Amino acid sequence: QVQLVESGGGLVQAGASLRLSCAASARSSSPYGMAWFRQAPGKEREFVATISWNGRLIYYADSVKGRFTISRDNGKNTAYLQMNSLKPEDTAVYYCAADPYGRPGLRREEYDYWGQGTQVTVSS
Repeated sequence: QVQLVESGGGLVQAGASLRLSCAASARSSSPYGMAWFRQAPGKEREFVATISWNGRLIYYADSVKGRFTISRDNGKNTAYLQMNSLKPEDTAVYYCAADPYGRPGLRREEYDYWGQGTQVTVSS
């Protein structure tokens, strides 16, 4: 079992930056594949970014490429999502997810563990 706790969300203006954090607590010391998804009101949860257990494989959704950066610190069991040049369409609840096999999956079905989410609101 692993518990994920997101933090760092908030209300910002368009063009601003935010950094989300996802702290993982788990019995196993093996690093997990980590990802960020987001869900806007009335929409399905969508993939944002993912990073493999060793940080060597990283993938982004086209909508955030060049603006968002995913990273991780295995010593702290924490993943991060640096979000720059935020747009109103980035407004959503952002969820952290973990895959116990360490893979950088792009689909929700590949993740066994989810955080409670953190709200990001970008005003125009």
